[in-house]
Amino acid sequence: MNIKNHLLFDDHEKQVDFQPTPNKGGKLAPQYLVIHYTAATTARGSISWFLNKAAKASAHLLIDRDGSVIQFAPFNLITWHAGQSEWNGLKGMNNYSIGIELVNGGRLSKSGDSWLCSVDKKQVGDADVVIATHKNEDVEAAWHAYTEKQLQVAAEIATLLLSTYKLKNVLGHEDIAPHRKCDPGPAFPMANFRSKVLGRKDDVGQLHKTTVKVNIRAGAGTQFKPVSKMLPPETPVRVLKRDGNWSFVEVMKAVHGLNDVEGWIMSKFLLEG
Repeated sequence: MNIKNHLLFDDHEKQVDFQPTPNKGGKLAPQYLVIHYTAATTARGSISWFLNKAAKASAHLLIDRDGSVIQFAPFNLITWHAGQSEWNGLKGMNNYSIGIELVNGGRLSKSGDSWLCSVDKKQVGDADVVIATHKNEDVEAAWHAYTEKQLQVAAEIATLLLSTYKLKNVLGHEDIAPHRKCDPGPAFPMANFRSKVLGRKDDVGQLHKTTVKVNIRAGAGTQFKPVSKMLPPETPVRVLKRDGNWSFVEVMKAVHGLNDVEGWIMSKFLLEG
């Protein structure tokens, strides 16, 4: 795949299906990629919704369960996928991110011997159900599984987007709006997905801990602002990538009342293990 003039083309140099949404804003200089699920088992409803001006909702791409892709807006225009949201001091993530929707029923409910999508009321077979606890919750629930083809295409596109636009990271809607959103949910293999698109050699990254009280910053340099208060000594972190003397890390526990803190730390203040 490749990107030309902010539009996506497939491996045969053919532009992917482009259905322009009326629900878009001004120019976008993206910093992040945000992953969503549609909360429905088929693409039809989401496509109609994004093309409806009254919906006031959209995303840049939709990836169906067979891996087919629809683009709704060029990657340099704002789409309305994030709503009220915040990450690392940035408020209103529509203005800072590219949004990808994956066709997926999300949280499922039990009806007799069947699992149902709460939105479109379609049944989901046992083979496509994942029982898991969402990272922002305490109780197990049933979730619609993503397809291998869907994840493969999403990873290929995400890698291309991060390279083309120098994006900082891949986030879930649940990360930027944790009190109201739960997508893409625990059925989405975010740690493995991040490792692939960020170019790590292994699937899970290396666990480290801080050796001293240390700043965690928005960029690889002391000129960047901290994204939280200083991390205490022996804070567990996972290294996602490196840039010179700096490491981009994911903090593995809540710090200062914040979940899912990510940022840059000087590598000399990290100890493996």
